[in-house]
Amino acid sequence: MLKIRLQRVGRKHATAFRLVLTDSKNSPKSGRSLEILGSYNPQDKKTIDNLNEEKVKYWISKGAQPSDTVHNLLINHKILTGKKRNVLPMKRPIIKEEAKVEATPSTSSGQAVAPEAPKV
Repeated sequence: MLKIRLQRVGRKHATAFRLVLTDSKNSPKSGRSLEILGSYNPQDKKTIDNLNEEKVKYWISKGAQPSDTVHNLLINHKILTGKKRNVLPMKRPIIKEEAKVEATPSTSSGQAVAPEAPKV
């Protein structure tokens, strides 16, 4: 499957990225890309330089899937329409409040007993 993804170029602490079309099995660092579609400099954050919008739309119509970050960039620059994808990982799993309430032990008189402190 073809993917449109970012390939890191540039020096240390001065990152820049290329938008490349590559096979999904190839590593972004391998350099084996089928086509360079543009470049992105995160220090500017305003523009994607030298982006060939027609080529991007053509490859997406042929079945190429943009990575989540590229998808969000294309939405920011009004090349694609739709909702952005969440690319940040969740910090903690969501714990339901009902599970906490059921876990507290209670006495026969109906009053809740204070939970014991864990032994160290």
